[in-house]
Amino acid sequence: MRPSRRQPDELRSITLERAVVKFAEGSCFVKFGDTHVLVTATLEERLPPWLKGQGRGWVTAEYGMLPRATSERTRREASAGKQGGRTVEIQRLIGRSLRSVVDLVALGERQITLDCDVIQADGGTRTASITGAWVALADCLAWMKARDMTKSQVLRDNIAAVSCGVFKNTAVLDLDYAEDSEAETDANFVMTGNGNIVEVQATAEKTPFSEDQFLALLALARKGVDKLVGLQKLAVT
Repeated sequence: MRPSRRQPDELRSITLERAVVKFAEGSCFVKFGDTHVLVTATLEERLPPWLKGQGRGWVTAEYGMLPRATSERTRREASAGKQGGRTVEIQRLIGRSLRSVVDLVALGERQITLDCDVIQADGGTRTASITGAWVALADCLAWMKARDMTKSQVLRDNIAAVSCGVFKNTAVLDLDYAEDSEAETDANFVMTGNGNIVEVQATAEKTPFSEDQFLALLALARKGVDKLVGLQKLAVT
């Protein structure tokens, strides 16, 4: 039995609340159980210097955890003077994931930044961030389309992410912290709405996992992402 008493293939309670920030071109407050992330999308008519003049835009992300997102206060990275390695790795993952479903030429020479702020963390902050960031991005692109800023379809597909793992010798979907901290194997899957894989992060925390176990995790991830994509579509309609 899982600590949350969920079935092995059961997601936590998921909510995607869009248009929650007045000034942002797009926003989403995403909840994966007790993991809560606020995502905003900001449109800027500028590009990184290395992209100027190439006739395409850019989608990037920033990620951070509020000091009391966890059981003990975490010092703000700004006060430390630099971002931690985990933060940099996660925000790069979010940016790569979103860019995989964006037509950067159709976006034009402008940049969209997804800011993912973790308000409360209980496992799966990166997967919640990616899933909510797609909703915020879709809202931002809809805002642009309503103002005739784009002429063709910029967003090519949905993108969502979910964690899976081997917990007490059982493959399970959408790990919370109680499971994540004790899992024999921990994996994150980023997938498109049509079922293609963007990125897989899988680590044997204790015992190396077999190919059969990996395929079981992949099957769970497909089931979970399919449900998440359905929720995204409901959120933006």
